[in-house]
Amino acid sequence: MSQARRAGVAMEAVGARKEEEEDEDDDEEEEEWLLQSLRLYEDLHTFELQAPTRLIEWARGNRVCVAGYGQTGRNEILQLLPPPTLQVKETQGLCPERDFKVECGGFANRPVYSLKYVPNTSLLVTSGPPDSSLQVWQVSAEDSDVIKPVSAIPTVNGTGQPWAKIATISARAPWVLHGSRLNSIQITEVESRKNVYMAASNNSEELSGLAFLDGNTLLLCCAKGQLCLADVRQPQSPLEAVSVPSAPCGERWCMGVGRGPQGSDSSSQPVACLSSRGHLTLTDLRKTSESLASAKCRVPSPSSGAEFLCVSWAPALEGCLAISGFDGTVHVYDTQSWDSSGREAEPIFVHRGHAFGGSDSSGGPPLVTVHTWHPQKPRTLLSAASDGSLHVWDWVQSCGKCG
Repeated sequence: MSQARRAGVAMEAVGARKEEEEDEDDDEEEEEWLLQSLRLYEDLHTFELQAPTRLIEWARGNRVCVAGYGQTGRNEILQLLPPPTLQVKETQGLCPERDFKVECGGFANRPVYSLKYVPNTSLLVTSGPPDSSLQVWQVSAEDSDVIKPVSAIPTVNGTGQPWAKIATISARAPWVLHGSRLNSIQITEVESRKNVYMAASNNSEELSGLAFLDGNTLLLCCAKGQLCLADVRQPQSPLEAVSVPSAPCGERWCMGVGRGPQGSDSSSQPVACLSSRGHLTLTDLRKTSESLASAKCRVPSPSSGAEFLCVSWAPALEGCLAISGFDGTVHVYDTQSWDSSGREAEPIFVHRGHAFGGSDSSGGPPLVTVHTWHPQKPRTLLSAASDGSLHVWDWVQSCGKCG
């Protein structure tokens, strides 16, 4: 055997040995996490969806909606009935049924990137590539298991626009707020498809998120980090985008809106803005040009180009929020002691369960695509990843400083 050939064989052997050692390290890390999970979690359920989802939406009667986002073929939209442990009080003892049940479903002919339940109706609204139009779906009555398409909502001047961000409300009537850029924001009455509001703006900044603060007030977040408030009663007033305080350039941003104290007005709702490099800024809507607090999260650069960046406030745990979209983990933070220094913050809990799943369709490690909080259970979250895993978890109170 030639010297070059011997060197090549030796290098292959070293490479194979290195891969085996890495696999052994991964196995040991997973075993260690499984052992730790016994003391870290009050509850931990893991499920496998047939296709990964990038949305988890709470619907009527504490149902959960998920949907596929594959670029080819049809994508399934499912309404799931959660296991009883998510629906009952903790004091009611053991529940033998620990799985989600598919209650009804339908198929979309395009990727579903966003889905919103229309409050007090049986309607869902979805959006996704290749354009900014919306699809309206009817969740059938109890004697049927079908989610059927009922109409489509085009976007004014929507030609060539990216997929639309959406939010829903049923204050005056079932409305959907939608748009992909600041100059394409509109509100449409879902059932009649009548346009009830068009924002006045020449700014074509791409949106990363939008929300109804109440029946009259809208909050928009641009991908570059600007926030914008709008009043439905003043459609001619030009939208003014204010940059997130000290927002570094070149980062992509998203926002999460929390609930204000009971009985307070919409301006007291907390807003968190998260960047693709892990900067978190908390903002008072009464003065968006100044930050209430800021911190740097210890996260890697997102491998997806910030496609799945997500930040959300806990609805039943004051001052707590969660972030994901950087890797296979979800980080939970207590913001109550934060100041405006921007120093590095320590999470009170990290859910690592998705990181130990199988590879996703690209062959890479799983990436958390979305997370959401349970509406009533303070420390319970649902999270999904690019390998099709869906986790429901509730951390032990003593393992975190929150709650």
